[in-house]
Order: sequence, then structure tokens, then C-alpha cells
Amino acid sequence: MMPLPSASRIVLLAAHLAAKSDIESLTALATQHTKVLRQDLLLRILLTFLPETLPPSRYVTLIQRIESGSLETDVELRELDWSSVQDFTDDEAAKKVRKLHLLPLEWENAYIDGAKDPVSLFLIHRARRVDEEAGLLTQLPDLIVPFLDHAPCVRAWMVSVLLPLLRRNHEYYPYHSTTQTLSSFEKMSDQAAVDLLLSQTGARQEDLVHVGRDLRGLIGPWLYNDARWVREKENGHSLDHDQPTTRTLCPGWEHVLEWVITQASRSWKVAVRALDQWDGPGDVDLGGYASMWLEDDEQEYLERRYARAALASAYLIPEASVEALNAVNSITTKIMALLDQGPCPTLQVSSSLLPPFPGLAEEQLLYAKNATYMRNDLLSNSNALTTPNEKYTQLLHILTLSAFILTKAGVPCTVRRAGELAFLQEEREQKAEAIKFIRSLSNNGPKSDDKYWITARNELLWLRDWGAEEAQCSSDVRAQGIFGQLQKEFFDIECLKAFLSNTRYSLARSLYEDALEKPLDSDVLRETIVSSAMNAYDNASNPHRGRGGLLKCDEIIHAFPQTLGEAHPASERIEALLRATHALSEYRLTLKKGEPFTPVVLRVHTDPISIIGKVLEQNPKSYTRIQDFLDIGTNMVNAGPVAPSKLDQSIVEKRITAMCVDAALTEDDFETAYSYVINRLAANGELGSKGAAFKPGTALVTDDYSWKAALQAGQYRRTARTVKPTHIGTASGNLDIRHLEQRMECLATALRVAPAATLQEILNVFRKCEEELNAAVRAEEEQESAWDDQGDMQVMPGAFSSTVPAGVVKSGKGASSRHVEEAPMSLFDLSRASMARAQRNLTALSSLQRSENARSDETHDETRDDSGQPRVRKRDQLREAAVGTLASGVGWLIGAQPIDRDRG
Repeated sequence: MMPLPSASRIVLLAAHLAAKSDIESLTALATQHTKVLRQDLLLRILLTFLPETLPPSRYVTLIQRIESGSLETDVELRELDWSSVQDFTDDEAAKKVRKLHLLPLEWENAYIDGAKDPVSLFLIHRARRVDEEAGLLTQLPDLIVPFLDHAPCVRAWMVSVLLPLLRRNHEYYPYHSTTQTLSSFEKMSDQAAVDLLLSQTGARQEDLVHVGRDLRGLIGPWLYNDARWVREKENGHSLDHDQPTTRTLCPGWEHVLEWVITQASRSWKVAVRALDQWDGPGDVDLGGYASMWLEDDEQEYLERRYARAALASAYLIPEASVEALNAVNSITTKIMALLDQGPCPTLQVSSSLLPPFPGLAEEQLLYAKNATYMRNDLLSNSNALTTPNEKYTQLLHILTLSAFILTKAGVPCTVRRAGELAFLQEEREQKAEAIKFIRSLSNNGPKSDDKYWITARNELLWLRDWGAEEAQCSSDVRAQGIFGQLQKEFFDIECLKAFLSNTRYSLARSLYEDALEKPLDSDVLRETIVSSAMNAYDNASNPHRGRGGLLKCDEIIHAFPQTLGEAHPASERIEALLRATHALSEYRLTLKKGEPFTPVVLRVHTDPISIIGKVLEQNPKSYTRIQDFLDIGTNMVNAGPVAPSKLDQSIVEKRITAMCVDAALTEDDFETAYSYVINRLAANGELGSKGAAFKPGTALVTDDYSWKAALQAGQYRRTARTVKPTHIGTASGNLDIRHLEQRMECLATALRVAPAATLQEILNVFRKCEEELNAAVRAEEEQESAWDDQGDMQVMPGAFSSTVPAGVVKSGKGASSRHVEEAPMSLFDLSRASMARAQRNLTALSSLQRSENARSDETHDETRDDSGQPRVRKRDQLREAAVGTLASGVGWLIGAQPIDRDRG
């Protein structure tokens, strides 16, 4: 046996045994030489030379013996192997000891309460080295847990440092572990540590169920560390002592709450799950390693800040959906439960009950400045909206309910948007949202459920004042809802429009016409009914009165007999419009290529009468239904869409007749066009001075349609395509002569109604037509004479000889029944004759007979008085009427007075 070794050899042997992980021999050595291997020295040797890969279970018993100081007892004496140090002299051994460079037990920023405890320092330092050198973080609980009761610093370190990092990297997210060591984790700032611990929380959809677990198992334990807490002095002083009061703060907790509200604005489901699955600072999972508590003021501080963050998250959720709003209400419910307030009903229950909240008006919560609190400084103690008390949680519930009512109706709205409407009280914004709400109800609601519409109206009125008017039974209450700036009359008008748009006529009549207390004034009600009827008309796509929008328009104007009777002017106008539109539905009509006619075109068209022209163009032979078109024009005038300058009924009729004349001529139906000119334009042409229609109290309206249509008919030339007359009557059997005579009648009508400036043009056409007629008559006479001669001389049996005895003169052809030797009149002669006939009756043209009159013997006999004049030829009568018209026009131009006003 080796003599008593020196202290240097003992230390060298202990280091050798520790390096070889020979714990039994090291324990025996420490037992035999306790005076040399003091507690701190032995722990430093273990810390320096014991391999970090050695499982803690191998040497934790030795640490426990060192902790308890029982190395000298209960240890079997065993022979030690000194061969590794026996060859060293004492001086050499001392030199080697000095070169061991044993690690100190202390480390930077060591815990205060463990700074003088070697075992505590060793345990924490050993754990840090095992993690840094071997990365065996999972083995550290075996090292630390047996000593949790050794010192509070060990327990606090285990809970706040080792446990969060161990769970983060190896239990919760082993596939997304970080490279942070215990040492670097301890040195991280609070914000960096929070970001590290929660970096994977809620990152995937399947991880949403673990959000509460992460906050409970990572953040909760991490807060049980004195390094997390700060105590600041306040300016005031306590009441009991003359010492400055202190304020407890936890910057790490503030970063956790900022993470929550950030998630609310970016990924609201994570924030909602966090608040739903985690009850705040009191909900901590320490893994069963310890039971730890915070000070009362610390716990109160954490809970108060947690409630404020929860309220802030509700305002930050950006999604406008029923799911998101239900989540906001769950947050409100949880905060009310934490504050020991009454239960918070679900949004579905609240929306069906629509409970009144009159107390908000008394509290004066709806300030414009509160709108900024929904965006800025949400966690600040100066933010009134996030103050965790009863009135602000109730306000949050009301705003959530308001947004829910809008959203479920199809108008997405967030809590923040509802708050802006309520706080800012901008009428324009409120009106826009209200109109969208009503339109969505009207477009998406059931057509036959009166309960739905009653509920919708109640919700709309509730959104105006949150039930304050109903609760106080007074209409003088200042409305402070999200539609508080809008008048109640506005909502009733819009509701009435929605009822009528969805054919709820009985409901609308019972609420607005039959009710004892009518919500709307009779004039306002009438205007709304007319507006709704016209809106239905404008939105109609089918011009048939019995279908679609026109049917709805007709039903609306008859749904309120007491307010809008059939004799009311507005009702009559709409009825005329419906008749005109329905009449157009019988024809094919396309105003633009590929776009069929819709009723609204009739209302907005700058010249609706022109639509009749389109109908005539697109529907062959439709001009024969002239009376239908005249009725349409009359209804257009009565309905009011015709321009004011064209409202004269007679002008409208003449214009439509002129359109039919044009259509008939386009389709070569001259007979129909001639009939319209003679029977409608000429017969109804009682006009004032030169084609101007005048009524007392109205402006002078010019008729530019009748004379143009008559002129157009007079200019028409018969072709092979011209429709042949079906009945000639007593007119000439020669179709060409008959046609020319009809043209002259049309031109004579044009002369009667045309303005003075156009007479020369018409006269030129008239002269040419007359020349053509004369030529045709002469040709017919020559043909008849030739035919008579041939019959007399050659054809008739027993005819006399063609030889004429001497002294007998053969009758000339000038004695023919149709022949009149008449030289053509020059324009000068025509004008001179016009002055002689200036006093003739202009209406003589309309009384002309179809039969041919006897010719006069001489041309100069035409100037004699009517009583002694033989009946003249029809074409002469036409010319005389035309010339008389010209003379009358000339006299009118020079201002001459008729010689005998009573004549004719």
C-alpha cells in the first residue's frame, strides 16, 4: 500500500478518475480524503473533467452525497489504483495540479440566491455544459429534478429556462427545433425569447389545437423568473409611508400580449384559439416539477393586462364573417366571466331578441376620439375601449352584434367598422352602409315570408339607436347606434321600397296605410309608392304588361287604394306608360344591334316617338295599324316621357301619321299613303298661320311633319312594285292618270299646310306633275280618237265611206271630249292668276269629287263667277286650289288684307 499521498496526488487522481467516468473509485477517494477534496473542489473537478456525455444517473448519487455531506458514512472502503500518479514527485504533482485549470462554479449573471451555494451553481453550470458540449438537453431533467428542493434558484431555473426550451425543441416541435443553447436562451431579450418560444405556434392549420398548450407550457413557466420582472418607482407616495410607491411590470408579459394582438390582425384564428384555450397567467403547466406562485400584485397585474389584450384583439380581427364575429363574442364572453360579470348571450340569441341598451347614451361612450383607440395604443392604460370593465365589455358586445346583423344579411362588417360608424357618426358613411344592408335584404331575402321582413325592419331600426327609443318609450331619445345620424323616416321609406320590390304588398299596406300610427306622411308614402313602381318598370326586361317588372309596377300602383287611387294623376300617368309599353310588346323591336327593346328605354329616350318609327321599319305592313300607333303616341304624351316641346297631341298624331306614310311608301303601298294624307293629314289640318298650331297659354308648335309627308307622297312615282288599288270607284280607269291625280291631291295638301318658305319647292313638283298629267291625258285622248276612228271607218259593219263629199268639212280631233287647247302657263302667268284667285276657299280641295267634270269651252271662262261657270275639270280644280294657296301665301307674306273676308 502506498504511503499517505500528498494533496496534489489526490487531486490529480480525482481528476483522472472523473475523466475516466469511474464514479465508484472517485466516490471512495472523496470519502477517504474529505479534507483534501472539499465540496467545492470536488464539484469543480466533476464540472471540469466528468464527460458531458455521461448520463446523469451515473453521478447524481455522488452529487446527492456531496449535497448532504454524507461522503464519510455508508461508503465501503475499497482499494484505489494509484498507479496513474505514483510516479510523480510531489513537486511534479503540484505543477500538474496548477495546470488543471479547473472551471469555476460561478458563471456570468448567476442567480443571486444561489451565488454562495456550490451545489446549485454546479447543477446549473453542469446542465449548461452538457447542452453546449453534447446537446443532450433531454438528459438534464435527470440531473436537475432530484435537486428541485435543494434551493429555490434551482427550481426557478428548471421551470423558467430548462423546461420551456426542452418542450419547445423536443416535445412540442421536435421537427422544427432551434439551435439555441440554454446559455444563449438565458441571455436573449424578452422579445427575442417570446418570438423563439412561439415561433411555431399556430403556424400550421393542424397546430391550432395546440395554441393554448404552447402558451400554458412555454410562456407560463418562462414567466416564473425574477429576471422577467421589473419594479419601477412612481411619482406618488403610499398612504402609510413616506416612501415612493412602486409599480410592478413584466416586459416579457407585454411582449406576449403584443404577440397575441399581432396574431389577431394577421391570423385571427390563432389569437382566438389562444384566448379560448388559455385562461391567462393563472393557467400554467409546470410539468409537475414544482408548485410555484406569483405575488398577489404580480398576479393581478398579469390578469389585468391579459383582459386588456383580449379586448384589443377583438377590435383588431380584420375578417368580416359570421365565424370571426362569433369568435369575437367568445372573447367578450370570456372576459366578462373573468371580471365576474353577467353571462354574455350568443350573437344568434341577441339578434333574435334585439335587447335595448339605453345605458350607453347616459355613459357618453360614443366619442369620435374613441375611433382612434381601435387602431392605436390598444394596450395603453389610457385606451378607454380596452379598459376591462363592464361598460366597455358591453359596448364591445353591442358593436359585435351590430356587425353580426350586417354580416349575416350579406353586408360584411367588422367590429372596427361598426365602431367607426358609431363613433364618427358620419351621415354619408352610415347611409351607404344602410342602403347596402337594405339592398342585400331585398336581393337575398325570401319573397313570401312576412316574418323575415318584419324581423329585417326591426333589426334596421335597432341599428339606428340600439333599442334606446323603445326602452324609454320616447322618440326624442338621441340615437347613438351605427345608423344614429339617419332619420327614422329614411329607414321606413327604404323598408317600404324593399317590401314592394319583393311583392309584400299586404305587409306594406298594413304597416304604412292601415296602421293607426302611420310611420310616413301621406305625401311621402305616395312618392315612395310611385318611385317603387317606376323602379320596377325601369328594371323590367319584358315589355309585356302581364309579366315581370311591368306586372310588378301595375300591382304596386294598385296596392294602396287609399293613398294612390286610380283617378290620381300619378296613377293615370303610370297607367298610360304601361299601356304604351305593352302595345309595343306586340312588335319586333331592336333599337341597337343585338339589344332587344326594354321598357326603360321608353322612359329615358330623348325622343320616344321615334321608337314608333323603328317599329314601322322592323315590322312589314305594320303601318296599316295606324290607329294602334296613334294610341301609343297618345299614351306617351299622357305618360310624360315625350319632350315638352313635342307635347302637343295634334303634332304627335301628325308625326305618327307621317311615319306611317313614309313606311307605306317605303313598301310601295301608295294607296295607303295617299289615304293617310287625304283622310288624316288634310282632314285634320286645321292649323294657324302657315302650319303653326297654337293654343292659348302654350308656345307656338311647328308642324313640320304633315307637309313633308304630303310632299313625299306627291313625289312618289308609280313602279312595277307599287301595290295596285283594289277599288277604283268613279276615278279614271287609267291607273297612270289616276296616280297623277292622287299625287296632285297630295301636293295640294302639302301646299295648304306647308310654311311659306317651302311653297316654291312644292309648286315646282306640282307643275311637273301637272305637265305629266296633261301629257297622259292627251295621250289617252289621242288613243281614244284613234280607236274611235278605227271603229267608225273600218270595224263597224255598214259604216259610211271614208270619202267626204266636196264642201263637207270633217270634224277635227280638237272636239274630243277630253281635249282642251291650252297653252302651258309661265311662272309670271301663274303668279298673275294666283292674285286673281287669292280669295278662293282653301278648303275646296277636300270636297273634290272622284267623277270627271265637264270641260269648259274656253280657257278665259274660268275667271267668271262660280254661279255662272260650268263645272271644270278635276285637274283644273286642283291647280286652282294650289294657285289660290300660293296667292294666299303671297298675300300673307306682304301683309295684305283679303278684299272680302266674309266670302268663302
